[in-house]
Amino acid sequence: MKAEIIVIINQKGGVGKSTTAEALADGLFIKGYKTLLIDLDAQGSISLTAKADMSKPNAYDLLINKANTQEVTQQRTHEADIIPAGKNLAKLDIELTSIGKDHRLKEKIAPLVPDYHYIVIDTPPALGILTINALTAADSVIIPAQADLLSLQGIGQLYETIGTVREYTNPRLTLRGILLTRHNSRNILSRDMTAAAKTTAADIGTFVYDTLIREAVSLKEAQASQQTIFKYAPKSNAAIDYLAFVEEFTMRGEQK
Repeated sequence: MKAEIIVIINQKGGVGKSTTAEALADGLFIKGYKTLLIDLDAQGSISLTAKADMSKPNAYDLLINKANTQEVTQQRTHEADIIPAGKNLAKLDIELTSIGKDHRLKEKIAPLVPDYHYIVIDTPPALGILTINALTAADSVIIPAQADLLSLQGIGQLYETIGTVREYTNPRLTLRGILLTRHNSRNILSRDMTAAAKTTAADIGTFVYDTLIREAVSLKEAQASQQTIFKYAPKSNAAIDYLAFVEEFTMRGEQK
């Protein structure tokens, strides 16, 4: 067993980045894959939803050499394992200054790679040291995005960052597609922008997933109740859509 490390990334907030990371990790777990979720977003929304024990060492402690992977990994019986965020993660842009700082996460999680099928990393909505660390450690990237002009423009900027990472720290990094979130099929503009998203994807050498994640209040409700969407509302549009996405993700992976 050798984990595929997947980074969920978009520097634009409000596109369902953390929701997608959590849904992918727990959806893969439901499908029978041993999965680890790493929360690198200082906001810690995934850690909160996962009811992680925030009194224990976290991702921040791991990255500043205060804890090892065994100490920060919280194992869960019915959901993906998790390495929770720490509020001090936001300070790492200032604190990580040593040579090799971009490779810190890759080095730290290396012992975990043989233990999982997938490692899913949620990143902060900014292109700082944490995001660069995640991209350097990763095998692949998924970009969640809304079908709107600003979101699609952001993908172009993000692709430049991915290109820089490929050049300097991780030449094997691949794009595993764009996932359109908060979709409204009754909205004509949304339909037009979906077509534009496919053009953007082709321009950067990737694709848009056939699965569209519909706008759903249940996602916010699930977060507020500290449950995954699959537990909170398993028959909701959001749960159905995210499970379909996980199915498409694994199918496309098998076809690589």
